Amino acid sequence: MKILVISHLFPSPLNDISGIFVHEQIKALMSRDVDVRVISPVPLAPFPINRMDCKWRDYSRIPQNCVVDGVQTYYPRYVSFPRAWFLATSGHRMYRGIRGPAKWMHSEFPFDLIHAHVALPDGYAGLLLARELGKPLVVTIHGEDVYINARKDGGCRAAVKQVVRTADRVIFVSNRIKQVLESELCSTFENAISIHNGVSATKVYGGSAARTDTAKIIIIITVGYLIERKGHRYVLESMKQLVQKHPQLRYLIVGSGPMRSNLEALAEKMGLKKYVNFLGNVPSEELPRLLGLSDIFVLPSWNEAFGIAYLEAMANGKPVIGCYGEGVEEFVTHGKTGLLVPPRDVGSLVQALDTLLSHREEAKAMGERARMVVQENFTWKRNAEKTLEVYRDVLNDH
Repeated sequence: MKILVISHLFPSPLNDISGIFVHEQIKALMSRDVDVRVISPVPLAPFPINRMDCKWRDYSRIPQNCVVDGVQTYYPRYVSFPRAWFLATSGHRMYRGIRGPAKWMHSEFPFDLIHAHVALPDGYAGLLLARELGKPLVVTIHGEDVYINARKDGGCRAAVKQVVRTADRVIFVSNRIKQVLESELCSTFENAISIHNGVSATKVYGGSAARTDTAKIIIIITVGYLIERKGHRYVLESMKQLVQKHPQLRYLIVGSGPMRSNLEALAEKMGLKKYVNFLGNVPSEELPRLLGLSDIFVLPSWNEAFGIAYLEAMANGKPVIGCYGEGVEEFVTHGKTGLLVPPRDVGSLVQALDTLLSHREEAKAMGERARMVVQENFTWKRNAEKTLEVYRDVLNDH
């Protein structure tokens, strides 16, 4: 079976973590004898656009093609605009950018099916390409389509709706975002299935998690982009109360983003400077060690489609704290593998953290149960098995 994947969310020589979840799925599929090629469209960035900022400079430096960890990948250019201007028509422009390379590829790699990640712009471009080449189309819907693209304006909403209704099969990464998108578009999707993302074995710390500190420090950790909806400031507000009872508590914040300076200022204003450490982005190979050395993972995020970060923490045997009504509910059982709290609720967050901090043995047991849940149900191997079933069903119907 030969598959063409279209995804602007894919690693490149200048960004080896972009769309790593797409890459992990592809590697798992290839291990099951699926032959995959990737087209990862890149915004066109000629001079002087490539002098605007670092992002656009990096776009101009991405090669036309290369092999990414065994995956043959092509990076054709397409016309895009800063700040997602004219997003509703971005699928047309992406199609014009990938049409030539895709047709050339098909002549020497006659793929059976097109799999696009995100409805807009990739899914829309894939829809036009599938029509031209007479190929079936599978589209995976991630949180961006639901919480951003479909809500941007009427044109974007119509484009997302067209992709979801027209694709041969639509894969949602959680039941939660399927429900949200159906509500947003006032429509139900008969061609849809939910397949959860997975955790790679490389995300599990293989060393000793024992710490040599004599102060018996307790570490809670958050991994996520530093934006408002991730809820970092609610953790900081909780810390202000918790350190009075648990002075040995320390909070590691992994990630970067526009809220960093505000969060640092908030931590200092609250007198938490010695309790909180902003680590910024860390290398992907370093993250499992940090998770292994931590005691509790907390991310009180809302508008959370699924949440790979929670699964990675659970795979490392950590109890996690997330929010009710989000994608995390699909793999965190309250009181068994973690705790769930209402979003933007400091009181509930304090209570949840205090419960885990005050009952250390039960917290460890919760983490071990979480590890088993991930090992049994949320691996990329399991994801690939279900995705391959979708491919076979679609090809049998086509």
